[in-house]
Amino acid sequence: MLPAMKRFFCFLILTVSGLQAEVKLPAVFSDGMVLQQLQLVRVWGTADAGEEVKLTFGEQAHSMLTASDGKWSITLNPMSANATPTDLVVAGKNTITVKNVLVGEVWICSGQSNMQWTVKQAGNAEAEIAGANHPQIRMFNVERSPSMTPQEDCKGAWKEATPANAGDFSAVGYFFGRHLHQVLKVPVGLINTSWGGTRIEAWTSREALEERPCASELLTDWADHVSKWDAAKEQAAFDQRNADWREQVKKIDAENAKLPAGKKKTKPRAPRPPDDPTKTPHHPSVLFNGMVVPLVPYGIKGVIWYQGESNQRRAFQYQELMPTMINDWRKQWVDVFSFYMVQLASFGNSRPVTKDAGVADTWAELQEAQTLTAQTIDKSGIAITNDIGEQNDIHPKNKQEVGRRLALWALANDYGRTGTEYCGPLYLSSVVQGDKVRVQFTHVGGGLKTRDGKEPGHFQITGADQKWVWAKAKIEGNEVVVWSEQVPEPVGVRYAWASWPEGANLMNAEGLPASCFRTDDFIPSTLGVVSPFKENVAPPTPAKP
Repeated sequence: MLPAMKRFFCFLILTVSGLQAEVKLPAVFSDGMVLQQLQLVRVWGTADAGEEVKLTFGEQAHSMLTASDGKWSITLNPMSANATPTDLVVAGKNTITVKNVLVGEVWICSGQSNMQWTVKQAGNAEAEIAGANHPQIRMFNVERSPSMTPQEDCKGAWKEATPANAGDFSAVGYFFGRHLHQVLKVPVGLINTSWGGTRIEAWTSREALEERPCASELLTDWADHVSKWDAAKEQAAFDQRNADWREQVKKIDAENAKLPAGKKKTKPRAPRPPDDPTKTPHHPSVLFNGMVVPLVPYGIKGVIWYQGESNQRRAFQYQELMPTMINDWRKQWVDVFSFYMVQLASFGNSRPVTKDAGVADTWAELQEAQTLTAQTIDKSGIAITNDIGEQNDIHPKNKQEVGRRLALWALANDYGRTGTEYCGPLYLSSVVQGDKVRVQFTHVGGGLKTRDGKEPGHFQITGADQKWVWAKAKIEGNEVVVWSEQVPEPVGVRYAWASWPEGANLMNAEGLPASCFRTDDFIPSTLGVVSPFKENVAPPTPAKP
């Protein structure tokens, strides 16, 4: 062979060799990560087809040949918690060493802005950040990235809870993890995948949404929205709605008028152009594809979830969307892991506090949807926060207590710490006795009481005419008795049924507040509102049953 030809073939061999795929790991498998204890733990990545990949971690050593699509997956045997930093080594044609790996408890933290809200935005932030000396608590922040198709990887890095890092941690996630760490004495890993202002359908797979009747119109409307968008027409319609709204506000402020039942002092939403779905977080499934799929099937103990504000105008639909998303995620992980939600905190919603009973409230209807999900879906629960909301801020700063209440659920149900009550009173049943209604609860703990020592407040009662009035109430044992002289034949009772329920004070002896509830089965105001493009259109007035 001629020397020039030899040089050419040597160059060709080196070039092809350089193009061969290196062994790669997704971003979540990186320095400082925490692996879930006492479970089979999957580690996966890519390499050349047919390449042998070897993995070592502690005393474990495993290997496999990469599949024809270039993917490999190795399962580690269950491990006990270990706070000693250990290297995880993956080797093929190249070697990757993931350093400072711990074994403990891993939880996903997801939702919208109240989960995204950071420690530096929470109450007592300066002291919390200065005291964040917990190197065994680590958080992986998933970079926000919507996608119309499922992605194999995301961007992010594990950070230890130190004063340099903790300010940027999800506050609810951090305080939840800190409480677990302090009680369990094991490392805690937190994967924060959240995005403010987002709706639950963006966090759910398209396949799951397509299976639900409640989501069919939502998906159709999105398709129509994209195909029929007229920017000038939409802007003109919005300008008119905005002008009408300003006139309404001016009149209310000038006359100090009360809003009619069912009306809101809520600013109209700007038109939503059909943005490139790779940039908008609102399109169905885009956050599931870009910010959840890349984490599957990383070993986790469960999920904590704080979302719903952006779905409250479609609260009745949420009763189906929330269980759909939970079951969808469990299907992806092939694991019925625990799922704990935060019930929306009380919030003034920019409206005057009404003194009238019986006003329709979508906020309360969304809270009800969350509670019903927690009561009907296995291994789920709800942290009630209607006592720590802020009237003029949708982002209450007391994230410490939110995290603690979520941790109470996990400690009791996942870690066997059952020595104390872990939830506030939840409505169980009621019975009418003459002109009074007796209400029973679960999670009464050491007994029912009120936060301020007064009689229970913010109870409403109605007869068959659905004319709600404010009611009197008293605690008798583990029940609350409700009545009003104006309603001799009651059929329904409601408690804390408002976005800002002034005077709602029922709790258990452990200091955990009772959830809002209703005993009636009257048609909710959000029935039939199933598309974000029709939220500003009032649904038909429900016929009385």
